[in-house]
Amino acid sequence: MSPMNNISLIIFDMDGLMFDTENLAIPTWKRAGERYGYNIKTDHVIETIGIYFKDSRIVFEKYFGKDFPFDEVRELREKYVFEYMKKNGIPIKEGLYSLIDYLEDKKISKAIATSSKREKVEKYLSYANIENRFDFIVCGDEVMKRKPYPDIFLKVAQMARCDPDQCIVLEDSENGIIAASRAEMRPVFIPDIKKLSENTEKLIFKEFDSLLEVKEFLKT
Repeated sequence: MSPMNNISLIIFDMDGLMFDTENLAIPTWKRAGERYGYNIKTDHVIETIGIYFKDSRIVFEKYFGKDFPFDEVRELREKYVFEYMKKNGIPIKEGLYSLIDYLEDKKISKAIATSSKREKVEKYLSYANIENRFDFIVCGDEVMKRKPYPDIFLKVAQMARCDPDQCIVLEDSENGIIAASRAEMRPVFIPDIKKLSENTEKLIFKEFDSLLEVKEFLKT
């Protein structure tokens, strides 16, 4: 039986899943921190992966105290990211375009459910020339409770008018996998920088090294 039987919707995370922005986040956070006199380390940045940007403030304040100028450092860090993308283009994860093409050919709906703000999402999709290729998009600033709560995935399913058990969720983060499982969808893990805990590993439906492998799996 094909894995696509009874599947109506494929839901994509964005950062670290569609675009290699997590690896870009590390040097830009470090560079921005240095400008303000803070030694931001790789582990600090990795701890923020998969969470809403406002929750990242808690992580940095844990290491640098309540006086850490989070908004200013983050704004400078975003400036560095967009400067890089304007010069070099957005780093695309292997198999993204191929998977999108395949789903369109099979008339399978596609959605994005990301913790990022819509303004950022629209810029990234524009840089990748795929701004019109997803049927539904829900962003972190559009739900009350963010990952690991299931709200963002359930909202996408409601928009698509399909049952949760008809959805496959493609994720690279622990919070995303937990949220997809809580939504009673099928969590597919594509590792990026951050590994899953043993408990979260038990929740995944499948694990692949790239989106290209996801496509090959769906074709079987």
